[in-house]
Amino acid sequence: MLIKDILKTSRTISCEFFPPKDTEGINNVLEVAGRLKAYSPSFVSVTYGAGGTTQAFSEEITLRLKRELNFEVMAHLTCVSQTQSEIDEVLERLVSSGIENIIALRGDPPAGDSSFVPVEGGFAHASDLIKHIDHKFSFGIAAACYPEGHTESIDLYSDIQYAKLKVDNGADFLVTQLFYDNQDFYDFVERAQKAGITVPIIPGILPILSAPQIRRFTSMCGASIPSQLDTQLDKHHDDDKTVRQIGIEHAINQVEDLWANGVQGIHFYVLNRSYSVSKILDSLQIPDHTNLSKTTT
Repeated sequence: MLIKDILKTSRTISCEFFPPKDTEGINNVLEVAGRLKAYSPSFVSVTYGAGGTTQAFSEEITLRLKRELNFEVMAHLTCVSQTQSEIDEVLERLVSSGIENIIALRGDPPAGDSSFVPVEGGFAHASDLIKHIDHKFSFGIAAACYPEGHTESIDLYSDIQYAKLKVDNGADFLVTQLFYDNQDFYDFVERAQKAGITVPIIPGILPILSAPQIRRFTSMCGASIPSQLDTQLDKHHDDDKTVRQIGIEHAINQVEDLWANGVQGIHFYVLNRSYSVSKILDSLQIPDHTNLSKTTT
């Protein structure tokens, strides 16, 4: 089923996984997904590696989530290290396996490269990839957006214009990068609406697992940490258990506020772990996404 059609009739909860570095890690991803299945995610997604074997692992996990766990799956596809013909080969395989939804991204430069350079015969921008998929295939298409602006955007105005181009080229909905201040999301939505973007915008939530990790993530992607949360992370910098609980509580407050303000879905970046997302959803008891086995025992 196309996710754009799911969004017409219901508010979604979704989860995103990433491919492991070796084959032994694949079953772990599937086990985590199996545990989260109790919360009836509307769809799940698997990130796409920057090159080499992780791309193959991503495709394998995507297909197994569909085939073995019966999830609606949104496959990731990037412009990194692939020509148009190679991308088409991936898309044809996904079609033949029953995958109906894609999130199309430019992707980050390969490790060691300071800027993105497309391969000869490849795509330079996510908007180009989206346009190609929309013209040649029948996938539902999602695209990424950035509440605080992409790190390469010169300002928030130009950033929203790139988001608009993705929608104009065929994106059915947008999924945001992580953020920790909901006002950043609401401000982005206001800018998007003023720019003429009318498709659903789904906030992406990453529960914090450790202070060093989230500082690294936010530094890489240009997201900010609110001062009160930042102070808590400083205080418990070396205590991952306490930081994880802080992350759960902060995410509960975020999701509760977003849901109350009518967002059309929540997309969890689960980092291949089920504990935090389970605790968040158990606390919130979101209709149609409640683990009934926990509420009846």
